[in-house]
Amino acid sequence: MRKFFNENADRIQQKPSVKLNPMKIIQQGIGKPNAVETWQKPTVESGNPFTLSWSHYVILLTIKDPGERSFYEIEATSEGWSVPELKRQKSSCLYERLALSRDKAGVKRLAEKGQVVTRPEDLLKEPLILEFLGLDEKAAFSESDLESALITHLEHFLLELGKGFLFEARQKRFTFDEDHYFLDLVFYNRLLRCYVLVDLKLDKLAHQDLGQMQMYVNYYDQHMKLPEENPTVGLLLCKQKKDAIVKLTLPSDANIHAREYKLYLPSKELLKAKLIEWTRAEGLKAEV
Repeated sequence: MRKFFNENADRIQQKPSVKLNPMKIIQQGIGKPNAVETWQKPTVESGNPFTLSWSHYVILLTIKDPGERSFYEIEATSEGWSVPELKRQKSSCLYERLALSRDKAGVKRLAEKGQVVTRPEDLLKEPLILEFLGLDEKAAFSESDLESALITHLEHFLLELGKGFLFEARQKRFTFDEDHYFLDLVFYNRLLRCYVLVDLKLDKLAHQDLGQMQMYVNYYDQHMKLPEENPTVGLLLCKQKKDAIVKLTLPSDANIHAREYKLYLPSKELLKAKLIEWTRAEGLKAEV
């Protein structure tokens, strides 16, 4: 409780429009485990500066970095995360994974405004964490098995993909010159107003995979996209990404992205070390 006060002293000094009655809280909580949390849950409309339940703030207090803590509070409020979902996003290192795909100004915006989506790059993070599938990293499974597991756990997958995703199709069929092709997953992002095509790869990324995705993206742009919609985005999820292959195969303005996935929760220490290393490298580039 003291730590909570110390971390939020400036916000606590704001006068709330509703006065809390401790005895009322205790009485309402008798025999009702969730009654206290529900009754105390503040809202922006009430003038209370705290927009989450006490259980949320107990989790947030375990985060030492103020920027990271601010990011999770903003996202939990705006996206309506439950306590378990906040725990999962924190355990999957969402902040670090998003920060690694941004410059210093972008990292600062994460802490101040949360995840603001205005372009495809704003949605991307690496790696995507698919631990909820329950697949063993060492077990033998096919791309079809991976796809089926994602469909079974579609709600979790949509949350991991990010904001604004809507599922449209599985194994979308294309026919060109009597040859048939099947795209694994098709989504639509209502924030970006564009189709997002997802292809799954169990092994390392190859240039043929990028060329095939370019064909899918071109097809959607030419035959599926409405004039008022934005260009289609292609996303290749692979076990191992080769940055050199991506750069050599695709033009710089290609709307195609490759991201690695993991079937287990990442090491927070490892991601933080990567973030520190990346920040130093960015600083050296700025000095040159």
